[in-house]
Amino acid sequence: MVRPRTTTFLPLGSHGEPTLSHLLSTARHAGLLLGLAGLLAPAAASGLPLISEVLYDAPGSDDGEGFIELVAAPGTDLSGYELRAINGSGGGVTASLLLAGTVGADGVHLIADLRADGSTNVAGADEGFNFDLQNGPDSLLLVGPSGVVDALGYGVFGPGEVFAGEGTPAPDVAPGESLARLPADRDRDDNGLDFVALAQPTPGAAVFSAPEPRMSLLMGVLLPALFFRVGSRARPARREGALGA
Repeated sequence: MVRPRTTTFLPLGSHGEPTLSHLLSTARHAGLLLGLAGLLAPAAASGLPLISEVLYDAPGSDDGEGFIELVAAPGTDLSGYELRAINGSGGGVTASLLLAGTVGADGVHLIADLRADGSTNVAGADEGFNFDLQNGPDSLLLVGPSGVVDALGYGVFGPGEVFAGEGTPAPDVAPGESLARLPADRDRDDNGLDFVALAQPTPGAAVFSAPEPRMSLLMGVLLPALFFRVGSRARPARREGALGA
């Protein structure tokens, strides 16, 4: 006896069209996973620059060790922006750094503390200045052409001391630790909520949040699959010996 060949049939509707369940399955396997992977991929920061990480107290000497990290949309021109260190005792400006250049493709701009000879231990810095951030309680302002864009206050502020940050102060960290905004592109206008202490500083390696899936791109993945038409449906194999009887 001739064993009939096994044939797989597509699930078809009453008029020969693919069923909805098959189309959804096709969408899922053919492109949905790839589409969602692209939708959920981390992206660089957007909008105004933010202070994302600061190391103000290194073990031993601070000279050439400290850094300030900013995040912003790639290509942001930082000309006209300034970083101001504010003394918690009296509110005076202890350092003023006039920024320059543009933010790179990774959305990160790293500013290093330079020694008198121009050297630094901060690898990969985009620009450098000779500055010394105090251990706190103090604040750091990022000022743009239209005023204060972002502010970080850290440490325990006593009565009469000047807190120039946002919301509540970030903690005062131990020597060698940094204060980092997590994720780097989220701003809740509260330093105590936005910043955490990092035992291992990560200059130039900001962690961004994953963006919400964009509906337009999501539909771009789903709709082609939903309207996919099978060119020719599978037919059952002709039985052996049935030549037209």
